[in-house]
Formats: sequence, structure tokens, C-alpha cells
Amino acid sequence: MESGLPSADFYGFESLLSDAEQAKLQDVRDFLAKEVIPYATDWWNRAEFPLEVLPKLAALNLSTPVQQGYSHLFSGMVIAELTRADTSLATFFMVHHDLFVEALHQFGTEDQKSRLLQDAMDLTITGAFALTEPQHGSDVAGGMATTATRDGDTWVLNGAKRWIGNGTFCNYMLMWARDTDDGAVRGFILDANLPGVTRTVIENKIALRTVQNADIVLENVRVSEADRFAGIGSFNDTKQLLRGSRILVGWQAVGQQLAAFDAARAYAVERHQFGRPIASFQLVQEQLVRMLGNTTASLGMMTRVAQLQEAEHLARHEGTNSDGGADMAQAALAKSYTSSLMRETVALGRSIFGGNGIVTEFGMAKIFADAEAIYTYEGSYEINSLIAGRAITGVSAIL
Repeated sequence: MESGLPSADFYGFESLLSDAEQAKLQDVRDFLAKEVIPYATDWWNRAEFPLEVLPKLAALNLSTPVQQGYSHLFSGMVIAELTRADTSLATFFMVHHDLFVEALHQFGTEDQKSRLLQDAMDLTITGAFALTEPQHGSDVAGGMATTATRDGDTWVLNGAKRWIGNGTFCNYMLMWARDTDDGAVRGFILDANLPGVTRTVIENKIALRTVQNADIVLENVRVSEADRFAGIGSFNDTKQLLRGSRILVGWQAVGQQLAAFDAARAYAVERHQFGRPIASFQLVQEQLVRMLGNTTASLGMMTRVAQLQEAEHLARHEGTNSDGGADMAQAALAKSYTSSLMRETVALGRSIFGGNGIVTEFGMAKIFADAEAIYTYEGSYEINSLIAGRAITGVSAIL
């Protein structure tokens, strides 16, 4: 940020955090400035994940922040800051902590927690979330083809998964499969190195190149009954995790816009054409203001969602009923709306860079490309719009 210029948090939403949370968020920024930002573009260009960063990331002690007593607003802002620095690292963090580790917190047995939880929180083991399949993305709830068949004290898993983040190197996966006996969706803690598990990296991506997405094939993989998530009895349990994850992707859309504004504003101030900085031209200022407006609107929406989550969390903790909480339709609206604004914001930023906006050396090309992944995952813009549309009309447009 140029000296004396205001933050991209133009209305000061960060001030809603406690003093301790603001200090911790600054610790995150300091870590990212030293350990991530100088190297993130190189990781992205080489499509390699920096495993050496994980012990330093773990030292921040931010696994599942809400489980540790932090607010939902703080949790969201952490994801925004991680995304602001590097979308790929933020995506790793979400997949591991907010899906795999959170599942252990919510659905794990005491035995499973004692065996895995602390190591997972410390990043000495890593996890993945294996739900999407080659032929089933948005319709995986009803169309899941991966099967689990009970055989005494073990389960035999067969099928395939696709787009599994962390899938090439993780130690464990939260594997979702349909019980061949009753058709119920079950969750399993799958040792990723078991016989019959094949993992293949997905090559040639134009977004999130640092994330190691994988195709997973399961051929008669045997998993112990002790590694089944006993707390998961249907796909509705999956929705609890996906709702939280969908909200955090909304925070990623905020972070991506913060990154785009930071880069575009700095470039506009520093880049000279016709003998003066391009920030002095009216059309460039209008683009920057529109980027800031989109970012602020997204930040305001996500802050309100965090407040709804906090009310629900407090009511559950106190054992009372609450009309609050962010339901799936509200999560869907937040994700679809913020990611739509994000797409415009990064395009405006790329435009300000001109030709320099299509090479990664200038930063904006990576921001622009990674936004496409945010726009698509955790439900595409269209699917999330239809979820919100069903809520406001009472009529489903999803078959």
C-alpha cells in the first residue's frame, strides 16, 4: 500500500474484531509477507506445492479458529488474508482445516480424534476431502457412484473421485461413498496409501496451479469399521461441512478482490504514460473505485453472514433456540454474489495493467486466473443462484 493511502478495507470492517483478533491477524499478515508473497508466483508458475511452508503455517496455531474460541468474523478474515497473499495456499488451508479437521471435530469418534486430531491440527499429517466424482459434481448428492460394501469389520470401497485438492500428497482423505446395503451416504477416514488407491495429478490447469488436485481411483480398498465416521449418517451431515466451506469461499472472493485492488492501485500510481501516472486519468480512477465498491460490498455481505454464524454458535453453546444462523440459501447467495463481483473486479484490475496484466511477473495475471477457480468451486454461480432462488420462491429449478 502506498504510504498515506487508505486500506482496501475502506469502511474499517476489521475494527469489528477484538483487539486480540486484530493482533493475531497482523501476525498472519507478517507471516504471509515473509514466507508466502515473495515466492507464491514461482510456486504457481512451476505448479509445485511448498510442503516446506507447512511447519511455519502450523506455528500460527490457526487450525479451525472457531473451535479454538475465535469468532466467525476472524475465521473469515483469515481466509481472506490468506487468499490475498496466495489463493492456492488459502485453498489448501480450507481443504485441510475447514473440511478434514472440522469433520474430525464434528463427526469423529473419541478414538479417531485421539489418533488423528492433534497431528492434523499441527499439520504433521495432511487431509483431503473426496466428494466430487468424474461424472458427478453439482448432482453428487443424488448421483454418487462411489460405493462402500460392509464385509464384517471392514468396508470395501470402489469408485473414482476428481478434483481432490491435496490429493497427491495427503496422508488421509475424508472419503464419501454410498452404502450398497441401504443407499445411505457414508464418510470414511481413508489412509491414502492403502492398497487399491491410485492418485494422479490433474495437469495443465490455468488456475490454482499450486494446489495439487488429483484424480482418485479406488479398487477394492478395504477400510476398517473403526475408520468410518460414525457421526455421519446421511448427505445432510455433508451439508453441514459444505455450508461452512461455501461461506469461506465467499471470504476467498473478498480476499481475491483485496489482492486485485492492492495490485491495481499500486500499478496505477507507479505506472507513467503521457508523462504522468495513469492514476491521474479519470477512467482509471473510475475503474479503481468500482473495484473498491465491489470489494466493500462483498466484505459487508460476508461480515453479516459471520454475524449470523456467531448468533447460531452462541445459541447452540447456551442450549437455546436461535432464529439466526446462516442457512444454506444464505451461504449460496453470499458465494454466488461475491464471486460474481469478484469476476468483474479482477477483470477491471487486469485491464488497468494493460499488456502487463497477462504475464505473471506483474502479479495481476495470477490473481485474474485464480479467480476462475473461486467462481466455480463450492457450487458454481449458477447452482448457488438456483439454491437461493428456490428459497425465495418456494419453487425448485433444480431437477
